[in-house]
Amino acid sequence: MSLPAPINMTPAAIEQVKALLDSRDKPSAGIRIGVQTKGCSGLSYTLEFADEVNEFDEEMEVDGITILIDPKATMFVIGTEMDYVVDTLESGFVFKNPNEKGRCGCGESFHV
Repeated sequence: MSLPAPINMTPAAIEQVKALLDSRDKPSAGIRIGVQTKGCSGLSYTLEFADEVNEFDEEMEVDGITILIDPKATMFVIGTEMDYVVDTLESGFVFKNPNEKGRCGCGESFHV
């Protein structure tokens, strides 16, 4: 029995991650999703290129790309949808997390 993926990605997010990985000057093990203490509400999402898979990373493959979830972030992102949104003034990754209890006014951080 396989467990559901801890995070879901929209087609737009998948394409953007592929473009980022393709534009990198060196090979990557994938992209790592994490959280860090930041902002008024407490936590913010992080994305970084992963040069290697760490021992306790949660690893999933989506459409040929490897997504790694930092073990400290797993309990905060379960059930989250990752999207990539292009707007008039800005574009970027957006996380829709059903576990969030609130966000700060500027939208930079969240708490669960």
